[in-house]
Amino acid sequence: MDYKDTKAALSTITYNKNELQAPTNNIYQAISVIAKRATQINEDLKKELVDKLEEFATYNDSLEEVFENKEQIEVSKFYERLPKPTAIAVDEWLNDKVYFRTPETE
Repeated sequence: MDYKDTKAALSTITYNKNELQAPTNNIYQAISVIAKRATQINEDLKKELVDKLEEFATYNDSLEEVFENKEQIEVSKFYERLPKPTAIAVDEWLNDKVYFRTPETE
């Protein structure tokens, strides 16, 4: 998924509890689903960042040589400016972009 085009908030926002719990009718279950989605988003972003940074990796045995790669710094700064995974997860939850299911009880 492309997280760069998300409309999630970059700053702290107070959300209406009733809006958050509306799909599940249980605030704890809603928060649990949001937390799990935030973990998935975080793992995706981390993997993507590591893959991009590996392109710039240089393998030296010398500890004295440290190269500052401007492209690598720009990539890192770009990912730092993205909204936090929890903000993205809450935005997806409120816009009905998250699929969740509960096991049926007998």
